[in-house]
Amino acid sequence: MINRLYKTIVVPIREREETTEKEGKKFRVALIAHDAKKTDILAFSSKNEEFLKKCDLIATKGTGHLINEKTDLEAKEMMSGPEGGDLQIGGLVASEEIDLVIFLRDPLEKQPHDPDIAALMKVCDVHNIPLATNLSSAEILLKGIIEQAKKKMNNQL
Repeated sequence: MINRLYKTIVVPIREREETTEKEGKKFRVALIAHDAKKTDILAFSSKNEEFLKKCDLIATKGTGHLINEKTDLEAKEMMSGPEGGDLQIGGLVASEEIDLVIFLRDPLEKQPHDPDIAALMKVCDVHNIPLATNLSSAEILLKGIIEQAKKKMNNQL
């Protein structure tokens, strides 16, 4: 039998920023879309490009590549979902490095990485990170964030 030693790393939790930019840090948005929803995430990103330009964008490989190629936005590309990209983003959520997840998923298709998808959704719930899984919820969440940012800016004037 092999004895293995494991270390637990404790990371202090920071308070999340409530605006698009606070103390020099931008609002951080993760963008993910299954293949059947790629055109939807592209349309969503284009429609909300003005606001999303003010954010740090993180995406799975296919989604990020599409957004980087087809819009004026710049998204940091993680691995593809099936290769662990959903888990990478989940790790960022758990580390309080993501403020909003927009995951346009295809609920009618079984995905080879369904356990990873479930883990990402669970970690969003555990860490109280807003998660949109369809266009309607994505629009509502983003609209709320934009309105909140405008209110904060008006209060500072």
